[in-house]
Amino acid sequence: MPQLNPAPWFLILVLSWLTFTLIIQPKLLPFISSNIPSSKPTMPTPTPSWNWPWT
Repeated sequence: MPQLNPAPWFLILVLSWLTFTLIIQPKLLPFISSNIPSSKPTMPTPTPSWNWPWT
């Protein structure tokens, strides 16, 4: 059963993670997030109570 032999799959896993961490991730990290959280305090919106018909 070839799926029980970890030799080729482990190498593919290690190479893909090395590619991600050494090449792709440094190129993605410098981008500035467009959704910067605001520092102003948010006011909670009042939630009206529900009138349940069966009470």
